[in-house]
Amino acid sequence: MRFEIDHVTHYRYAAPASESFMEARLFPPTNRAQTVRSRTLEIKPSCRVTSYVDYYGNTVEQFAIAHRHDELALVARCEVDTHPPAVPAEALDITVSEARQIYRSQRLPLFDFLQPSTAVQFCRSVNQAANRLVRPGGNLGETLLAVMRWVYSHFTYTPGATDVHTTVEQALALRKGVCQDYAHAMIAVLRSAEIPARYVVGYIETERQRKAASRGERALVGAAESHAWVEAGLPNGDWYPLDPTNDILAGERHVVVATGRDFHDTSPTRGVFKGAGHTRLEARVHMRRVARD
Repeated sequence: MRFEIDHVTHYRYAAPASESFMEARLFPPTNRAQTVRSRTLEIKPSCRVTSYVDYYGNTVEQFAIAHRHDELALVARCEVDTHPPAVPAEALDITVSEARQIYRSQRLPLFDFLQPSTAVQFCRSVNQAANRLVRPGGNLGETLLAVMRWVYSHFTYTPGATDVHTTVEQALALRKGVCQDYAHAMIAVLRSAEIPARYVVGYIETERQRKAASRGERALVGAAESHAWVEAGLPNGDWYPLDPTNDILAGERHVVVATGRDFHDTSPTRGVFKGAGHTRLEARVHMRRVARD
């Protein structure tokens, strides 16, 4: 599939800002699941942009505006081809116990994705779910699907019920949340069970953006600004993409932008400004499917 994606971020200041410093993770990578055909970033007021690749392999663009301005707008545009997901059957068709032995031999590169992190903390409910769902003799592939299905059935997708500061424990108790909560909960259960897992942020072709149901395709749920899902580490070094918000394997209707330990490593924009008052943030994504050549 081919998609054209516009990601618009607009900051409006209560009073003019004298300076702003910002970094953005809005540049999708080219990998086995997708190919980025073109990409641009427009910033108003205009300024010089530099970039670097962070510890988790994400492209980060940073810039500074050193003069007075009332608002700041970023428009990231890209065209991306997505490819059918490859299912590594051999890596999935082993027991959890066998997989754990291999993970232990790869502990250094997987360390960050096996530990609690800022937004992914272990708690009693997480540990109980891990003990119940992840059995040493269980098939790894079936276990990953079982954990995803449990998270999907545990939550009711409810925008506004949580925010970026809601903990996994609080979200599990509420049984409500959005894609970020689904992803953090699934990651917590997998890491508690010694299975490496990382957080993915990107885009999803939702029902609002295209009337999928009218063409016989399942309607997918996700945020209008961005979507979050999970990648579980496999013993062969691959990452297996799972979308617990929709209880499916993440595929051609998903576009990856950034990965990390949790939301805090993948926030689309982050920065500070010098000025009085507060700022109002508006973000929206327009993702449209287009015909391939």
